[in-house]
Amino acid sequence: MTDESERAVQAAIDGEMRLLDPEVRASPARVLELLDPEFIEFGASGRRWDVESILTVTSGGSVSPESPVKVSEMAGVVLSPGIVHLTYFTDNQGRQAWRSSVWRLTERGWRMYFHQATLTS
Repeated sequence: MTDESERAVQAAIDGEMRLLDPEVRASPARVLELLDPEFIEFGASGRRWDVESILTVTSGGSVSPESPVKVSEMAGVVLSPGIVHLTYFTDNQGRQAWRSSVWRLTERGWRMYFHQATLTS
């Protein structure tokens, strides 16, 4: 991986980790800084989310500061210049899921364009 690719992947990972931070999630303004205006998510529930609907969930305390989401197996790859795909595993108080997200570089920085979660047993 080139230095530029490594920086792109790290920027996406940093953004992903911020979105999992309970303090960031509690602030719609901070979440909006990290979501692309065209953001779409297929959640672990099977529901389809957009920017507006996801702000309702994130600002509602979906991640407890006392019990942060545990993240493992984080990996990223540059699909093309300005596009990074991340995959990782989460455990949120026993609710485990594989996650995949696509980040794209915009004029305002790296933003999550797409996210999908699949529950595991």
